[in-house]
Amino acid sequence: MEIKFLKGKVCHRMMLIFGCSMVLGFPQKGVAQIFTDKNYVKISPVDKEADVIRKAANVVPSPRQLRWQQLELTAFIHFGINTFTNKEWGDGTEDPKIFNPQDLDARQWVKVCKEGGFKQIILTAKHHDGFCLWPSKFTEHSVKNSPWKNGKGDVVKEVADACKEFGIGFGIYLSPWDRNSSYFGSMQYNDYFINQLTELLTQYGQIDEVWFDGANGEGPTGKKQVYEYSRWYNLIRKLQPLATIAVSGPDVRWVGTETGYGRETEWSVVPADQMIPEAIAANSQKDADFAPRDLMANDLGSRAKIAKAKSLVWYPAEIDVSIRPGWFHHPAEDTQVKTPEKLMDIYYSSVGRNGVLLLNIPPDKRGLISDSDVNALKGFRKHLDETFEHNLLKSAVLKGSNAGKTAVLLDGKDSSYWKSVKKEGEDLVMEFKMDKAGKFNLLLLQENLQIGQRVEQFVLEYKDGATWKKIIDGTTIGYKRLLRFPEVTAREIRLKILSSRLNPAIAEIGLYLRPEGNLK
Repeated sequence: MEIKFLKGKVCHRMMLIFGCSMVLGFPQKGVAQIFTDKNYVKISPVDKEADVIRKAANVVPSPRQLRWQQLELTAFIHFGINTFTNKEWGDGTEDPKIFNPQDLDARQWVKVCKEGGFKQIILTAKHHDGFCLWPSKFTEHSVKNSPWKNGKGDVVKEVADACKEFGIGFGIYLSPWDRNSSYFGSMQYNDYFINQLTELLTQYGQIDEVWFDGANGEGPTGKKQVYEYSRWYNLIRKLQPLATIAVSGPDVRWVGTETGYGRETEWSVVPADQMIPEAIAANSQKDADFAPRDLMANDLGSRAKIAKAKSLVWYPAEIDVSIRPGWFHHPAEDTQVKTPEKLMDIYYSSVGRNGVLLLNIPPDKRGLISDSDVNALKGFRKHLDETFEHNLLKSAVLKGSNAGKTAVLLDGKDSSYWKSVKKEGEDLVMEFKMDKAGKFNLLLLQENLQIGQRVEQFVLEYKDGATWKKIIDGTTIGYKRLLRFPEVTAREIRLKILSSRLNPAIAEIGLYLRPEGNLK
């Protein structure tokens, strides 16, 4: 499947700053600690190709980026005034009195998501219409003027509390674009936005992710807003230092589609030239401005792309899609919910391509996730569990090693890895022999990201008599790579790393047989 990434196009999720008529402003000067000494590196004009490759191989995620990557599955909850108008985008003129989810149960949302395998929830605390799901002191366009709980309710608090109760992460989406605020289009709006962001960062305990899209509408009306990104980032780093800042942010980027499908070759180490002004302090916590930029080309981090870079940064991809055609709940779409099989296909093509899947699951007007969505998620989780229940390589021994040393590749931990030495110009060959022949049609590979993302090309082969035959090949691995192929029966297989940046750090390898109904 060829994935076309949006360039300079207005889409539902992001009105991108590049190539659009609605142009965002550059960030103001700030002191936000955006990068560390490990997830960002400068390239010297005198660096040779080998120097650039060595530097790229040693760029690693920050602790907050690593935690985010290990989540694999995050749920998006689009809920608000649009749920009651049956629209995707509101215009800010809605009457708060129509907001009345009489059966709202945030515990049901979180329970459904957790049982589906999701480890974090991001709530649309405010969408483009400006309606706030918490009783903000800075606007009347909020739940405090709705009949729900007589104006005493707070959706953000209920979701935050439920996430803590069920032990999963909690994040907030705060739309930069606000179609209700009279301040929008003036510098006063930045103070308004900071005030609302401060409320969200100080009243609900730990915030694990703050999600900004690039929406900046109303350009044609003359109301063009200059966003003070560095003020936002500085505030987040100060009040919620563990929070990941996505997608118009320095920690996580948007993959470029809303399909749930990532690139076949997905590098987390990419040139930082377009995002970061070159005047960066050479200290261990880089104080830097950050301007979101177009990172949606099919090739972001190959050797050709990084060869002439002035700097490199760890900037991984989040891959978003809705379980329905729309992002908010629409009754007419109850029969159009993605099937468990489709969700598995998306999983292979997002998490299985070095990304994190952000799946939108919108509650209905009652304030509940509907049965059609619940059933789809239950089926998805069942497929997921059945698929990865048994790793055929659990009985295997790596040639030239023993079971004890081989176990590091089969322990389910991405923090350990096989210490290998790949000589320049030679393939690294990892040959496994199982105790008996088995059937498989799915390969799992992981790198230890604390060492770096290094593998550029690999091939999986099986032994047929005295002959080695190719099963499938691939390019990048990163946090996780999942490759499907026609069923093979074999006792001996080998993984050949054909190209890598320095020595690869393979953390996990697995062979699985996908159950019937999950064969796509």
